[in-house]
Amino acid sequence: MNNQIPSSGVKTKNITLRSILAWIIGFIFLFTGAILVFDDFVTGIAFLVSGALVLPYTYDLIKKKSGISMSAVLRTVIIVILFGIAVGVSSSGKKEQVATNPIQEQKPIAENNETVGTTSSSTPKPTPAPSPKPTVSSATEPVSSETTSQRNAVKKAKSYLSYSAFSHDGLVTQLEFEQFSHADAVYGADHSGANWNEQAAKKAKSYMEYSSFSRGGLIDQLIHEKFTREQAEYGVNAVGL
Repeated sequence: MNNQIPSSGVKTKNITLRSILAWIIGFIFLFTGAILVFDDFVTGIAFLVSGALVLPYTYDLIKKKSGISMSAVLRTVIIVILFGIAVGVSSSGKKEQVATNPIQEQKPIAENNETVGTTSSSTPKPTPAPSPKPTVSSATEPVSSETTSQRNAVKKAKSYLSYSAFSHDGLVTQLEFEQFSHADAVYGADHSGANWNEQAAKKAKSYMEYSSFSRGGLIDQLIHEKFTREQAEYGVNAVGL
């Protein structure tokens, strides 16, 4: 008598530790990519594609649709290449966002401004010594006791503001880079006629035109540009974050 149990014809698939890990890692990649794609598009896409290659279900669909079978080693190499590209693109973008090189901002301005005389040596006018902290009703009109170096600092500050947005301290740093003394650089920024809240709003808008930012990230970036926290929050509010 034959005691063999007939086969039901149902195919079974062995569950291995490797397949379990593939499901877990694939879901992690897909979930992470779905979150990052709105903030960092390239990195998000890298995670989504990697998840599709790792997750057994999505890989089987790709295999059926394309008719291409890829080994685990080949898929690993593709994932490494994708993340290498994503890291390179993201890091280069962040360097361009954060780097504020004074020389780069100076070049297009120096070509359009008149040549200023010897700014390093301040030649006072033959007028009485400047009184301490004179009251100025309008920052656009120089006082009678203004020195040549101070007047040049004001002109240079206004020319920079016509080209780009600056915080007060950022403008002082830029003028010091032009070899104005610290006192003259502060004087130029103080008498430039700038509204620093408006400058923060302009700088925030320029960053938003270049890349995507969270509210906290854009506030930190503006503080990095030497705006005060209140000015940074004003600028972020102005762009609707």
